[in-house]
Amino acid sequence: MLSQDHILAIRNSWSRVAADRQRAGALFYSTLFRLAPDVRPLFPAEMRGQELKLVNTLGVVVDSLHSLEDILSEVESLGVSHRGYGAEPAHYAVVGEALIATLQEALGDEFTADTREAWTRAYSTLSAAMIAAAEREV
Repeated sequence: MLSQDHILAIRNSWSRVAADRQRAGALFYSTLFRLAPDVRPLFPAEMRGQELKLVNTLGVVVDSLHSLEDILSEVESLGVSHRGYGAEPAHYAVVGEALIATLQEALGDEFTADTREAWTRAYSTLSAAMIAAAEREV
């Protein structure tokens, strides 16, 4: 689970990244599509709305890290809906890679090893819940 230090590292880093919401979303998706061009057809042609949706969703998750159980059902529902859009369990690894790469690029030298570990733990926890929920729905 996440320690208070992990939560603090995620919140502090996210506040800097999310200060430019449009850039954060665009950077994430450009990274994702570079790493996994095969997932591009799963998304709309016009990405601005999707980019902002991602950033807003991440903001809600970051704000809720202290009590993940409060949003777990929403996270699981996201996993189920993503499966309906064509997301497969293997996609979650590349999404995590794109997220970490986005944070690293946006934060530069401020993206420390501790910050990377905190984000990796949080993403692993949430993506595992999404995958498990999607697989239960099959």
